[in-house]
Amino acid sequence: MMKNVEEYLNNFLKGTKNPSLYAMKFFMSEYNNFEKEMKFIHIAGTNGKGSCTEMISNILVKQGYKVGKFLSPHLIKYNERISINGRNISDEDLISLINELEPKIKKYNKLNNIDITLFELETIMGLLYFYRNNVDFVVLETGLGGLYDCTNIITKPLVSIITSIGYDHVQILGNSLEEIAIQKAGIIKENSNTIIFENNKEVNEIFINTCKTKKNKLYILKKSDIKNYNYDQNFQHFDFENYKNISINLKGICQPHNAIISIKCMELLNGLGVKVSEDSIRKGLSTVIHRGRFEEINKDPLIIYDGGHNEQAINNLKHSIKMYYNEFEKIYVISILKRKDYEKIIQMILEEDDNSRFIFTSGNNEERYTSKDILYNVAEKYKNKNQKIYAKTLKTAIKDIMNLKEKKTVTFIIGSFYIYGDVDNFIKCGKVKN
Repeated sequence: MMKNVEEYLNNFLKGTKNPSLYAMKFFMSEYNNFEKEMKFIHIAGTNGKGSCTEMISNILVKQGYKVGKFLSPHLIKYNERISINGRNISDEDLISLINELEPKIKKYNKLNNIDITLFELETIMGLLYFYRNNVDFVVLETGLGGLYDCTNIITKPLVSIITSIGYDHVQILGNSLEEIAIQKAGIIKENSNTIIFENNKEVNEIFINTCKTKKNKLYILKKSDIKNYNYDQNFQHFDFENYKNISINLKGICQPHNAIISIKCMELLNGLGVKVSEDSIRKGLSTVIHRGRFEEINKDPLIIYDGGHNEQAINNLKHSIKMYYNEFEKIYVISILKRKDYEKIIQMILEEDDNSRFIFTSGNNEERYTSKDILYNVAEKYKNKNQKIYAKTLKTAIKDIMNLKEKKTVTFIIGSFYIYGDVDNFIKCGKVKN
């Protein structure tokens, strides 16, 4: 009997192997393809898919439905990836599923001479958990890409959503936006509905042609669909179609884009006979929480966490900083995985003519993260004369931030979702020992 969830799951490959849905097909067939009986909203995209997952789930919960939510990555515990109506799967239920699946995992690994990955296991557990708990809907976020993503085992989504196309995971998905779009378009299924947010002409054409081939109704939303936009410190407000003065409590210029995608999804569900009221839409958007995305994780000193780690996300971050914190002195604590384009990210972050401070760390795992010294040396190439740069351990960086006495100063912890748990723990501990 397996007892320690974290220890057990950490033994699985966290990356990807040869792109294939073979393992997922094997496990679904072991359970008589129960997923064919379920109702899915399937969400892919370079950025924004997590926000859309949270918004759509929250709206459906406000309407009174039982909603399974599957997302990645987790911030503190694996359990966060699998939840029903905001309640994460318990350790006991995870252990029960793992113990049940263990013989099948050994069977598959032996037959195929290749072990299943962590994300394959998580997806299998999530789908089983949702099915056995009789959820009304599953809001299913892809892990990586779409075509060969584990979640793409589903064949009949009510709605497929592709939020944005940008450069990320290029070593797996392709070196051009068109190649990446082809991978994301893999979630579009026969005779269904698809929502995308506008891209360049070449990328849009890929989705248009895929939807024609698969007899899909395609809805392309645009920035110009957002009317009468304004914002304050707590909410962003706008009109969309017949919806006047919608309010969302997530910060960032990209969030209205994600919100109108979510509203359009509700319109399509209504057309399919799924009742979702305007009141539920308004409540869902005004109360949604998305941890790790421009999230205020400490008030005094003021600390904002944002896991953005690609060009599109960094541009959104910079725009949000100008919206809300332009008058503040700024400090950045930066950790970047080795597989990311860390030089481009640093160059973009340093592109500001002020006297900000930049602290580079090796994250919480020197095998996975670019070393703080490498990041520091890259920053030396791009910094201006007023910017100050440092290389510190993550612990020391947070300790120094927590000891700040300066007023009108804000710290942004950026570049990765995977240090969230450590940062949260360091902040709770107050002053962290070296």
